[in-house]
Amino acid sequence: MEYRQLGRSGLQLSELSFGTWITFGNQIPYPTAKDLFVAAYDAGVNFFDNAEVYAHGESERVMGRILSEVGWSRDSYTVSSKVFFGAGGKLPTQRGLHRKHIVEACHQALERLRVDYLDLYFCHRPDKQTPIEETVWTMHQLIMQGKTLYWGTSEWSAEEIMDAQRVADQHHLIGPTMEQPQYNLLHREKMESEFLRLFERIGLGTTIWSPLASGILTNKYRDGLRDDFRLNRDELSWLKDRNIVDEKLAAAGHLADLASELGITPAQMSIAWCLKNPHVSTVMLGATRLEQLHENLKAAEAVVLLTAEVMERIEDIVKNKPELAPF
Repeated sequence: MEYRQLGRSGLQLSELSFGTWITFGNQIPYPTAKDLFVAAYDAGVNFFDNAEVYAHGESERVMGRILSEVGWSRDSYTVSSKVFFGAGGKLPTQRGLHRKHIVEACHQALERLRVDYLDLYFCHRPDKQTPIEETVWTMHQLIMQGKTLYWGTSEWSAEEIMDAQRVADQHHLIGPTMEQPQYNLLHREKMESEFLRLFERIGLGTTIWSPLASGILTNKYRDGLRDDFRLNRDELSWLKDRNIVDEKLAAAGHLADLASELGITPAQMSIAWCLKNPHVSTVMLGATRLEQLHENLKAAEAVVLLTAEVMERIEDIVKNKPELAPF
């Protein structure tokens, strides 16, 4: 396993990391979750991603139970949580990025994960009802209290991140270190255009999610959606509507043919393609089976196969290279 700097911070994350969205506390039983977690750690993964909203907090409880059982040294791994959506409560005090919810959500995440501090803490979405100054100050204070070590954002725009950095600079506070955007061969605009000024100006790190575009890039949907596919879950209807379209399915088929020529799986090629971007700090993998995880962990070995010629062939298939955004 290779390790990469999280932006301009001194923290090094494994280039492949492990996320628990949908799976932990929801889609897979506890023994499977533990087996996947341990297998990732044994392969060199040192970053495990979570959020308050995943399975209404149950995902963090599962991870906390695993961590308490395996007894790994706390300095050998990093864990994250995210705040915004809440853990199931519907009251206005139970969600958002105001000081009350951020602080309480942090304490609740620590309790569920059974750790003394979070390594990374993400603002899961922007909060239009809370002044950005309040959010930045609260995150800074949590770092000063030792409750988290780094804070960042997830699915924020470049303008929103720059507003947060402006507040941090103005008041000599710790600004956002990382962003967690979706990034894959079918969703490229933020990483390859919108965020370029952030990489240059503030050295933003990225922990990217959905490198396989919700499974589209594995080419498993070529014959339609089986009942057991997770995109049929009600909470993922928005992803299904966005991704299950003829154009994307056709591109996935052509990419699978190219991967076969290279002697690798479509998933390995798609993950390796993400790793080719130097602005990617870590690619988060998800899995429901050990075989799936072991296969995808081998993607790092496939990076060398993506020569300039192969990368050009990929571009000819997807035909979606973003235009550079003006600075």
